Amino acid sequence: MSMYDLIDSPWLPLRPKGETAVGEFSLRQALLGASEFDSLTVDLPTHAPALLRQVLLPVVMDALGRPPDRQEWARRFTAGGFTDSEQDTLGAYLDEHRARFDLFDAHAPFAQVGGLHTAKNETKGSALLVVTAAAGNNVPLFAARTEGDPLPLSPAQAARWLLHAHCWDTAAIKSGAADDPQVKAGKTMGNPTGPLGSLGVVLPSGRSLYETLLLNIPFGTQPEDDLPHWRREPLTARWQVRAATGLLDLWTWQSRRIRLIAEDTDDTNDSDDVGGGVRVCRVVLCAGDRLREVPEWEPHTTWSFSKAPKGGGTFRKPRRHTPGKAAWRGLEALLAAERQEGGDVETSVLLRQLAGVQAEGLLAFDYPLRVETIAITYGTQSAVVEDIVFDAIPLPVAALRADEDVYGVVLEVAEQAEGLARAVNNLSADLRRAAGADPIPWDKGQRPGEFVLHALDALVRRFLIGVRASADDPEVLERGRDAWEKLARDRTWEVAEKVLAGAAHSAFAGRAVEKNGRTFTYRLAGAEQNFRRQLATILTRCAPAADDSPGEAVPLVEGALSPLQDTVSAAETARTL
Repeated sequence: MSMYDLIDSPWLPLRPKGETAVGEFSLRQALLGASEFDSLTVDLPTHAPALLRQVLLPVVMDALGRPPDRQEWARRFTAGGFTDSEQDTLGAYLDEHRARFDLFDAHAPFAQVGGLHTAKNETKGSALLVVTAAAGNNVPLFAARTEGDPLPLSPAQAARWLLHAHCWDTAAIKSGAADDPQVKAGKTMGNPTGPLGSLGVVLPSGRSLYETLLLNIPFGTQPEDDLPHWRREPLTARWQVRAATGLLDLWTWQSRRIRLIAEDTDDTNDSDDVGGGVRVCRVVLCAGDRLREVPEWEPHTTWSFSKAPKGGGTFRKPRRHTPGKAAWRGLEALLAAERQEGGDVETSVLLRQLAGVQAEGLLAFDYPLRVETIAITYGTQSAVVEDIVFDAIPLPVAALRADEDVYGVVLEVAEQAEGLARAVNNLSADLRRAAGADPIPWDKGQRPGEFVLHALDALVRRFLIGVRASADDPEVLERGRDAWEKLARDRTWEVAEKVLAGAAHSAFAGRAVEKNGRTFTYRLAGAEQNFRRQLATILTRCAPAADDSPGEAVPLVEGALSPLQDTVSAAETARTL
């Protein structure tokens, strides 16, 4: 008898539409009622791509087939939910493969290796799977839990962290499995991170789980030999370096060999219990399959192009996300549906697909697309997790097309925000030189331009929502651009005034600095004049404020921006911001 059947046991965190509480639902409930749920509601952002890629997307695509073209994709998308026939097909598919979805099966447990063990039968605490739990030398000296204390995971939690490990596990040395011929001294060396660890994940999200599933399935032909792991022979401890055969293989890639060790505990009265006292406290985690390279058809990342060494042309690689950098500051990569001549970025397969669908009128220009950017920053030799990167922005679908005016407008706003931050940084640098100090290094300390970007962040997101709602109205779009520039100017001046007020007294008289045989004089008056000149260059629709009270224009400007947001509900605005 199955101890925990993932098909009909609750384990996927979802929020039903119209409700605030998040519950756990079975795979069958999630798929058959996909239109009745918001997207996955996870505690840790990195869980969302893991659950989508390892289970939800491959089940849907393997059971129903991959849409062959954008017309078929659009037909499914506009349906808003799975038809009765599609639900019957999904239900039959789950029933057919039920045996492979048993989390604790003795022979072929889901996404694991039955009977996996090391030569010395060593096991490790379940905290090894949980990236937010300190383990090894990272456990604080006076923490409430020590390395020797168990971290009991319910079957639902263990299933989620199991799939998370296949996608995001750290690199370096892993325990050697007893039947692995590539083990040396009980260890395997040179393990890379999980497949998503080398990517800056870009995840389109819709108004429901159903729409999110369709937004993440690229249309096209499917290789006949491409199968998810549950339709292949059960895994053994042996692993190999190989290329993915297709999307199903890539999405369900088994980058580690894992066995969850379940045990009965006395926790049957716990409020979070969903497994009748069954807990996972120990695991076996060993090396797994290694991707030879990230395939060029990887759908969940944007791309950058770099010059190959020794004049070998250019090579394409996944673009990484920068910690602390808002997603809208990388709009040039998200919107680059086609690589421009001489360009160095290209958007993801999925966003490029949406650009084509919208160009043919198969997707409304005001569709509320939301794009999530997710990544993990690893530490020394990628053996520890240093940071988790996450952001979500509203993205106007029309902006994905370079032939639309909205494309240029959105990019211009992002570039203006960056330019304003640079202008304030230059102001700070000139004032420091005038006082006899060096500018703040770009990689040390906190430069005042960061405060400008922080002040503009909500404005840019609000502008993106407004553009999405008014992309077909040039007049409203122009008023919104005027309002944006006035608001951006005022927010920038608020930061600049503080920089000017903090200038040293000696900056008034200034100092002469020699550089490359030339003499430059830096003083407070010149620094402010240069700053105003930069503002006039960046914000061409409004001149820099002439007086010292730029805030007086804010109420009028706030009203000027409102037409861009008239059609956006308060709930949508709150969810996005």
